[in-house]
Amino acid sequence: MAFSMSDEEFDAATTEALDSIPADLAAQLDNVAVFVEDRYQPQSWEDPSVVLLGLYEGIPLTERGPEGWAMPDRITLYKEPILQMCHSREEVIHQVTITVIHEVAHFFGIDDETLHRLGWG
Repeated sequence: MAFSMSDEEFDAATTEALDSIPADLAAQLDNVAVFVEDRYQPQSWEDPSVVLLGLYEGIPLTERGPEGWAMPDRITLYKEPILQMCHSREEVIHQVTITVIHEVAHFFGIDDETLHRLGWG
């Protein structure tokens, strides 16, 4: 059974999770916005049963050109699947933290295979 949280409670838990990211890592997240949506809507070419906890959209630092300018990167957290796997507020904060760190790693150019190997999959 899924843990229940209002949007406001989930946003507060998300803020707490973001505040727990080490300061030296957080300081490097310039031009990155974090959003919350209920669930991921698979694209037409994706398996319709795809479930994501989070998604990074942007240009990883490792792929940016010398101009140094880029549109803001975006990390989206998906509330419903996160709540489906959690049983307490503490678990939600923990899972949001793991999900944000996973997506931030994509911002730094780290791929899913490496993240899974490191235990952040």
